[in-house]
Amino acid sequence: MRAVVIRGFGGPEVLEVADVPAPSAGEGQVRIRVEAAAVNPVDLATRSGALTEAGLLPARDLIGIGWDVAGTVEETGPGVAGLAVGDRVVGLSDRLDVPYGTHADQVVLDADAVTRAPSGVGAVEAATLPLNGLTAVQALDRLGLRPGETLLVTGAAGAVGGYAVQLAVARGLRVVAVAGAADEALVRELGAELFVPRTARLGEAVRALVPGGVHGALDAAVTGAAALDAVRNGGSFAAVVAGGAPLPLRGTRVFTHWISADGARLADLVTLVEQGKLTLRVAATLPLEEVAEAHRRLAKGGLRGRLVLVP
Repeated sequence: MRAVVIRGFGGPEVLEVADVPAPSAGEGQVRIRVEAAAVNPVDLATRSGALTEAGLLPARDLIGIGWDVAGTVEETGPGVAGLAVGDRVVGLSDRLDVPYGTHADQVVLDADAVTRAPSGVGAVEAATLPLNGLTAVQALDRLGLRPGETLLVTGAAGAVGGYAVQLAVARGLRVVAVAGAADEALVRELGAELFVPRTARLGEAVRALVPGGVHGALDAAVTGAAALDAVRNGGSFAAVVAGGAPLPLRGTRVFTHWISADGARLADLVTLVEQGKLTLRVAATLPLEEVAEAHRRLAKGGLRGRLVLVP
């Protein structure tokens, strides 16, 4: 099969579409024929060596790329229940130290990292859900806000931020969205009640709308202390990028959320998609061979939705 790999760190030019041995499903695993795989910032950080510099990924001769996958089950290993050959699925590869990721023709995942794909949705759209949707919902779970409380979401027009806005609204939270001025209509359409342009001084601007400050913040844009200043004393703050967590001033609870594959939680997100409560957004599709171009486009920023590779 073909798989995107790197043999050294650097720019997009180090990405290689290599011919490698096809994998087989082991106990408790499924092999998926990849139909679509999203490109995420973590892929750029893997390729550049940033994750290795941060001590999150050991250096090795061959490193695979790709986390999200949508496709069809073509083999099940011993002990797998609830999934069968021919099932349309979505899943997440959450390990960094792997020879092959989801940017490939085939991928083997633990069965508990996989669930059925949303009905009525194509593979390209479905591939945008696992990593960003699970990041948002798991961070919200840990924030633990109650219906009627107020959540600040920075980067609300982005992939994680957009999901966070919609998921928070579905929980009965009031959302204050931070994004570029041109994205105000978008984030309000996603359900944000209040809006603050990202050029504003966040603490002052948010507290003018929510006296005393918000109950919690999900900082998808890595604004750090600026977003924390908008959180009331004793509130909660979720960072979703390594190194993005500020000091827990004023009795706040600050944490960095590290994503984990969870097929059951992913199934909950699939249900929300089918109910029309979660919007899947695709910026563009590219063939697997153009993975380097996908990395260049993502690095430029300004995308609304994910770039998706199609083998």
